[in-house]
Amino acid sequence: MEMLQYDFMQRAFCAGGLIAIIASVLGVYLMLRRQALMADMLSHVSLAGVAAGAYLNWNPTLSGFLTAVVGAVAVEYVRRSYKTYSEISVAIIMVGGLSTAVVLMSLNKSISKSFTSYLFGSVVAVDQTQLVLMAAVTVIGGLFFFLLRRPLYQMTFDEETARVSGLPVGLISMMFSVLTGMIVAAAMPVVGVLLVSSLIVLPASLAIRIASRFSAALLLAVGIGLTGVFTGLTASYQLSLPPGGTIALVLLALLLIGVGLKKAVRFVRSKSSHVAAADTEMHTYGPIPRLSGDSHNH
Repeated sequence: MEMLQYDFMQRAFCAGGLIAIIASVLGVYLMLRRQALMADMLSHVSLAGVAAGAYLNWNPTLSGFLTAVVGAVAVEYVRRSYKTYSEISVAIIMVGGLSTAVVLMSLNKSISKSFTSYLFGSVVAVDQTQLVLMAAVTVIGGLFFFLLRRPLYQMTFDEETARVSGLPVGLISMMFSVLTGMIVAAAMPVVGVLLVSSLIVLPASLAIRIASRFSAALLLAVGIGLTGVFTGLTASYQLSLPPGGTIALVLLALLLIGVGLKKAVRFVRSKSSHVAAADTEMHTYGPIPRLSGDSHNH
């Protein structure tokens, strides 16, 4: 393809593919753990790190990455303090991160314009440092999900039973939160702060909806994520559209189409089952008898 002749498009496809794989797997666990908003919250926390890095003349990518990890640890501690209302931790940390980002951006007017790529994503502008960071996060995340697949599976569906069985639930939850922060920070250049949750939540939402097994949901989510990212990048190049928004719209369209097809298949199957049941009833009991008034007409 013509667009793959350009180095920036090659990096964009590599970056998008790496993030699509690991973000989709993470999304399945977040959805089943009812922590879908955690990705959105950590992206806002990461934005505060980017603002701090730009204000202090540090590398914004690395400062945003480290801040997201710190925010993930903070979320886990706050969540343990509010066990009954665990979603409060998301609101508290999100307010802190977003307000800090706004204040730091206002202190340095010259950096406000450069934040457009962080807000909406600019995967075609991914540099070598960001690509290496994404590759490292993908490898670390892949090893984490593979080596701890059984404990994670048990914790996802029944955390209390996992704790009673002797699993280090607290440690694994902390590691999971830290990894979530790393993946969210690495995904920001692809779709931006405002849309990062789309790359994590939308593929998982469709996969959970149509898959019958947990392993199938993981594989299906990865396939949907890759399809959405590659299709979105291709469409953004051909139509001169912003890549982050295009990828999010493609993933949303895939979700709507998949859910619609699922309902259509279920409707057809229900109709078929009703017809089969009627045929069986007629075969068993004979034809439906006519009313007495019908016989006089004949």
